[in-house]
Amino acid sequence: MEALLTPEFWLAVGQIVMIDILLGGDNAVVIALACRNLSPELRRKGIVWGTLGAILLRVVLIFFAMSLLALPYLKLVGAALLLWIGVKLLAPDDDEHGNLQASDKLLGAIKTIIVADFIMSVDNVIGIAGAAQSSGQQGHQMPLVILGLLVSIPIIVWGSSVVLKLMDRFPLIITAGGMLLGWIAGTLAVSDPALSHYLPETTVIRYSAGVLGAVLVWAVGTALARSAPAQEA
Repeated sequence: MEALLTPEFWLAVGQIVMIDILLGGDNAVVIALACRNLSPELRRKGIVWGTLGAILLRVVLIFFAMSLLALPYLKLVGAALLLWIGVKLLAPDDDEHGNLQASDKLLGAIKTIIVADFIMSVDNVIGIAGAAQSSGQQGHQMPLVILGLLVSIPIIVWGSSVVLKLMDRFPLIITAGGMLLGWIAGTLAVSDPALSHYLPETTVIRYSAGVLGAVLVWAVGTALARSAPAQEA
């Protein structure tokens, strides 16, 4: 219980919420598209049950992801994926969701939301599992994950439009999110069991790796974002 009252625990919760918000923008679009053919009285049910189903599925996926991250070298793989996700966040692709099939039946819409969320949740799962693993709260990773996801549910479902508008108005939020993923990638990489014989687990090394990961994501993502208009021209 004492661990739940530490600043590190709530910092990790904040990281999980921020990751889920930043990487969950597409999920809000999917929910809207999947429910667009439902009658007005069924839309709220479709949104709520579809979101709850997707969140439960994500908790299961994250549980397995954190178990796998305990194996040698897999944290290095996870860190590399986090770096790529952070760069992609700063230099996003033009994803189209217009081809998502909408159902006029409640169960069909819920199934569409859950399946689409499963396909799109790789980045969320890796990011959240990495944040929980790098929190230093041994034995409390799943409470971290569940609390972070529960806090982020209403933000994604009801506040996603506000968050997206803030991102459009203040691009620094997206940059900070990408660098946060880079920070988590760096701290995750140096905690890999395969590196325990080469790198001592000290605060200096952990924070240095985090700063290096954050700067790397910012540098590569910014460079790609600047080069994209030139390539289109």
